[in-house]
Amino acid sequence: MESGNVVEFIDKQKILCAVVLEVRQQRLRLLTETNREVNLALSRVSHHSGQRLDVAMGRNRMVDRLKDLALRRKALTAAIDIRALWEVLSSEQEWIDLATMTAFCFPEGPTSDHESAVVRAFFENRLYFRFNHDSFFPHTEAQVRDLLEREMEHTRRQRIVEEGGAWLQAVAAGQRAPEPPPAGSLEAECLRLAKDYLVHGPESAGAPLARALTGRAGLDRPDKIFQVLVALGQLAPDANLDLLRLGITEEFAPAVRAAAAAVVASPPSLDGDPPRVDLTALPLMTIDGQATLDYDDALSVEHLPDGFRVGIHIADVGHLVAKGSPLDLAARERASSIYMPDQRIPMLPPELAEGICSLKAGEPRPAISTLVTLDRSGRIRSYDIVPSVVCVRHQRTYYDVNQMADSDPDIGILRTMAQHFRAFRLDQGAVQISLPDVGIWFDEGGRLGVSKVNRESPARLLVSELMIMANWLMARFLKSYGLAAIFRAQPAPRERLFRGEEGTLFQNWMQRRLLNRFLLGVEAQQHSGLGLEAYVTATSPIRKYSDLVTQRQVRAALGLEQAYPREEIEAVIRDLEQPMGIVARLQMARHRYWLLKYLEGRVGEREEAIVLGRRRNAWQVLLTNYMLECDLPPGGMELRPENLVQVIIQQANARRDVLTVFLGG
Repeated sequence: MESGNVVEFIDKQKILCAVVLEVRQQRLRLLTETNREVNLALSRVSHHSGQRLDVAMGRNRMVDRLKDLALRRKALTAAIDIRALWEVLSSEQEWIDLATMTAFCFPEGPTSDHESAVVRAFFENRLYFRFNHDSFFPHTEAQVRDLLEREMEHTRRQRIVEEGGAWLQAVAAGQRAPEPPPAGSLEAECLRLAKDYLVHGPESAGAPLARALTGRAGLDRPDKIFQVLVALGQLAPDANLDLLRLGITEEFAPAVRAAAAAVVASPPSLDGDPPRVDLTALPLMTIDGQATLDYDDALSVEHLPDGFRVGIHIADVGHLVAKGSPLDLAARERASSIYMPDQRIPMLPPELAEGICSLKAGEPRPAISTLVTLDRSGRIRSYDIVPSVVCVRHQRTYYDVNQMADSDPDIGILRTMAQHFRAFRLDQGAVQISLPDVGIWFDEGGRLGVSKVNRESPARLLVSELMIMANWLMARFLKSYGLAAIFRAQPAPRERLFRGEEGTLFQNWMQRRLLNRFLLGVEAQQHSGLGLEAYVTATSPIRKYSDLVTQRQVRAALGLEQAYPREEIEAVIRDLEQPMGIVARLQMARHRYWLLKYLEGRVGEREEAIVLGRRRNAWQVLLTNYMLECDLPPGGMELRPENLVQVIIQQANARRDVLTVFLGG
């Protein structure tokens, strides 16, 4: 290799023609056809020949000569039919050197220009031959098919990124009408990729391609992708992406719906051995929210000469949903109904949850009834748990009962008994956390509303305490029979901030942070939060699978079915851990979403907040009207925990989960 030799090398997937200016050991200084000097290792040269240029002719003339040479060589490639060569040579499966291949392509006096044309042609088309600078090896038919498919896929992906990205960018900028594209089109594929990427992120099947597509479209944040998908009718404005990500729907599999229809068409008889106690003459009432459609508990009270008999009646779902049935397996998989402000996803099909399983007024239903005898001071004298037939007389709301609390004698008695039972629990060391709920609702016009709900109202207090009583007594009942169940326990809190019911809102909020997590096990243990030595939950079998399983253990103790063995209860606890965690997160996230959605309309408004504590660069505060925590930047005012302050909503964005406030003075 000498100064003046014409060579070619590959740079950025392109063959360039150059002249050697200087040779130093194994490196070359070259002048290229693009009028650029480069230093190159000798091994990088893809083709060289005896052709030379006089380096003394001047730089510009050399560049012109190189350009002419490159054009001539490119033109020669048009005469090369690589596929035809492959069809002739593929059966040989041998390496073919450059001189031989050039002779195949140009049989009449091939020159170095012809050699260069061969190198260029085979470099640009690698479908049929493996290329190694100066030799070629034919691919097999299978390899060619595979390479063709890859090339087509590469071309398709390039079109998606370039054409699809430009289309999405134009839609986002309002330059194209947001009309949903026809099925099977490139644009439809772009929407599928973008939606899957928005929902599943890096875990989506086409994440690299979707990332390139949305990047080309300038959609650099999830909320921007979301807005375009909404504009194109792919998502509702308030779509719940968590449900899409988890694949959770209201729909049940056809086999499950068929099983539900069969139960409705031919329910099990209420006659059996042991016989059910007929309690249909008792004036039962349900007490629930206005939007409730599934009624799984009802209350009654009877007057005795020296006290009262309070009945807590739970829908006997186990009578209708058999262990191991398609209905049971579907409920176990779902673990729980999911309640969100804008959507309810039931654990059981609606024809069961809202129909035959539900304690609906005027309709006889199988139940498990806990009948508690109390004296007039609220002390429990005895209790019985029996299989029963009940018939609800009154379907009441919390509002109804609150209005009747001081005028209806039976409601007054239930309220008093509930208060006595709470006092009993507090004497046993219960940690009573009294915090308001924040209700989110939509009026008939679809307008969003938010209101605080007093959990200590007469109706909510009596329902809460009597359900705790029933769950406690069922736990004691199961323990007395030596049956395993899904028992709940809770260690003592890490610290007690107050005793009884005297805590402030601040203390209640901070006390909740200091509670230990509840534990699930197959044996009864102390539940310090409730102040009870044993506890289960069995009062919501329509809504929670753990309650249904525990109810079945109660049914077994009553002789209605075979009990779960201990190992199966342990398996249920393991199986429910993940789905119950998902349900809790879904409900919390959606509640927060709608609160932020409401606050989007209150930007600039003042709100009351309680200072909770100091973080590194901000105060943590609680917006008392919404029971929502957020950060408050320091504003020059000296604050302390429990201070009441006025803040102003600066920004709220539900989709981006953003809430910022500043001190209102």
